Amino acid sequence: MKKAPLILLVDDFEDNREMYAMFLTHSGFKVAEAANGQEAIEQAFELLPDLIVMDLSLPGLDGWEATRRLKGDARTRHIPVLALTSHALEGFSEGAKEAGCDGFITKPCLPDELMAEIRGMLTVAKKSKSKSST
Repeated sequence: MKKAPLILLVDDFEDNREMYAMFLTHSGFKVAEAANGQEAIEQAFELLPDLIVMDLSLPGLDGWEATRRLKGDARTRHIPVLALTSHALEGFSEGAKEAGCDGFITKPCLPDELMAEIRGMLTVAKKSKSKSST
């Protein structure tokens, strides 16, 4: 049996985390949660999730810096990071990519939209992983 991918969901609003976590769990994923950038880094190092959904506007250590640190560490740089943010201003997606995010989605977003983005990113990550191990 195929093991369910682990998604680390990072958002400072508990309601958002609960809603997305419930949807992801019902869609066959395992979910871990973090409420800020520092928690995200600690969870990522401990759990090595298959993908991180990262809110960029977080208290304390924000998602931008947390992503930079994760992408700068050999243990976690391979983990795809999907930026999930309410900032839809032009230039934000480029800034997120410069910080190391592999994808960008604005909220509010429909759970199906988030799911499609996650599945696409996991497929790409799996393909690049299998290429690098051959």
